[in-house]
Amino acid sequence: MSDDFILDTDDLTRRMDGAIANLRTEFGSLRTGRGSASMLEPVMVDAYGSMTPINQVGTVNVPEPRMVTVNVWDKGLVGKVEKAIRESGLGINPQLNGTIIMLPIPELNEERRRELSKVAGTYAENARVSIRNVRRDGMDQIKKAKNDGMSEDDQKLWESEVQDLTNDYIKRVDVALDAKQEEIMQV
Repeated sequence: MSDDFILDTDDLTRRMDGAIANLRTEFGSLRTGRGSASMLEPVMVDAYGSMTPINQVGTVNVPEPRMVTVNVWDKGLVGKVEKAIRESGLGINPQLNGTIIMLPIPELNEERRRELSKVAGTYAENARVSIRNVRRDGMDQIKKAKNDGMSEDDQKLWESEVQDLTNDYIKRVDVALDAKQEEIMQV
C-alpha cells in the first residue's frame, strides 16, 4: 500500500473552496452603507408554517444604491416579512407601501463601521479555522499512510503539498478580508 498512496487533493481543494464560498456569502450579508440583495439572504420569514428565506416569499430589488425593496407576493405575509426584517439585527427600519417593503439604507457612522469590520474579521477567522481543519484531515490521512508503510520522503512531499494548498487558501481569505474591510471603512 505504501507506494499506492495518493492523497485526494481534489477533495481538500473542494472543501477549502467551500470555506471561501461561505466567507463570501457571510461578507455579502454585511451592510456597508450601500444596498444589496444579498444582505437579506440570512433573513428567514415564518411563512406557511415554516421558516422560509425572504427571496422565496417576494422579489428583492435594489432600485438605487441606498434603497432595497422587497415586493411580497402574498399580501398576508407582508407583516411577517416586515417583522422578520426588523428582528434580523440588520439595523434597518422597513417602510410599508402596499405589498412593497422599502428598506432605506442609513449612512454608517464610524463606530458602526468599526463594529462591522470586526464582524468581518470574525467571519474571516472562522474561514481560516475551516481551512485548517481540512488541512488537519489531510495530514491525518498522510500519518495513517505513514503508519501503513509510506516512506518518510513521500510523507514530507505530501505534507508539503497540503501545507502549500493551505497557505494559498489562507492568503485568499486575507485578501478577501482586506477588500471587505476597505469597502466597509469607505465613506
